[in-house]
Formats: sequence, C-alpha cells, structure tokens
Amino acid sequence: MNPLARACTAVAGTAMGALSVLHLAWAAGSSWPMGDRRALTDAVVGRRDGVFPPPAACVLVAGALGAGAASVLADGGPAPGLRAAGARACVAAFALRGAAGMCGRTDLLSPGSCSPRFRALDRRIYSPLCLALAALASPAAGRHGSV
Repeated sequence: MNPLARACTAVAGTAMGALSVLHLAWAAGSSWPMGDRRALTDAVVGRRDGVFPPPAACVLVAGALGAGAASVLADGGPAPGLRAAGARACVAAFALRGAAGMCGRTDLLSPGSCSPRFRALDRRIYSPLCLALAALASPAAGRHGSV
C-alpha cells in the first residue's frame, strides 16, 4: 500500500477506535460531550424524549466500530480476505449512513432520529464525518493482504 493510502487507513482506523471508546463510555453512563443524558440523547440520538439507547446497544455499536477499526488497520497476517471484507463492510456502512444523513433521512436507518438539533448536527458534522471515514477506509477495502 502506498504511503498516502496507509496514512488514510491509519486515520480512519484510529477515528473508528476512538468512536468505539466513546460508545463504551456512553454505555457506562457518560454524557460526554454534553452536560447531561437528555442533551446527549437530543444531540446524538435525535430523540427529545430523553430515552437513550440501552447500554447493550452502545456496546454492540462499540464492538462493530472496534472490529471495523481492526479490519481497516490490519496489514498482513492471516485471513486477508476476511479483513478486506470487514473493511468493505465499514466503507459501505459509513457511506450509507453519511448519504442518508446528508439527505436528511437518518430516520430511515435509525427510527426516531428527527429532533431539529440532531438534524442540524447530522448534516453539519455526523454525516460528513461518516462520508470521510468511508473515503479514508476505502484503500483497506481493496487490499487483499498486500503490503
């Protein structure tokens, strides 16, 4: 992999790892970066009723992000086809999530994600981040164990 592609996948994998840790913090009850869980629910989940997803859901997302990070960061070693398939799944998931958000339709993927605050943040921050992660991870999606 060329140096630029290696740098892109390093950024994507590191960001996905950080997002995984953030979801684990939310599973443990943290409201960071908001002041309380109600504000976090409105800003991140898109629900104004204050009902945050259960810890198990946060752990599941954290696990998916962690596995995705491992797929994107892995270079060499056993199971290159599996790693590439994991990276392709990450690229597809982030691209779909980003496109849905940019179209204002995240609610199709996550029913109830429709508060005005969430929609504004989704179009300005979350969806562009998802599209950037899809693009940055894409070199890993085409890699089949080559170095």
